[in-house]
Amino acid sequence: MSITSRPLPVLVAGGLALALSGLALAVQDEDLAFDTTEDLYQVCSTPTDAPEYVATSFACRGFLEATVQYHDAVSDRKHLKRLVCYGKDVTIADGRAAFVAWAEANKGDAKLMNETPVVGVIRALAEKYPCR
Repeated sequence: MSITSRPLPVLVAGGLALALSGLALAVQDEDLAFDTTEDLYQVCSTPTDAPEYVATSFACRGFLEATVQYHDAVSDRKHLKRLVCYGKDVTIADGRAAFVAWAEANKGDAKLMNETPVVGVIRALAEKYPCR
């Protein structure tokens, strides 16, 4: 059977597998380091036209979502104050944009950019979505 006579789902699945395997080769473990706020900023600010954008986009989203879920879980207890108070309509994409904008504005501050990334995320989100 020639490739032109294969059903479309097989061709799409095969093409997707090839595309993802190339992407996996383009992104190395060290590209997805989360040791510092600067590391996370580099991952989250990957340009949309970069070959590694899909992988870095998912990595950034996962880190941001996990940070916010942890914050929400621990601040639900009566003795722990909320640090971030976002509205019901705020999305992970909004959070990403807030973090990237905050990091861009603070990239010259070595102290802030060398903190653990979870601290940087909370600082960025608390600035954008303060609790009043």
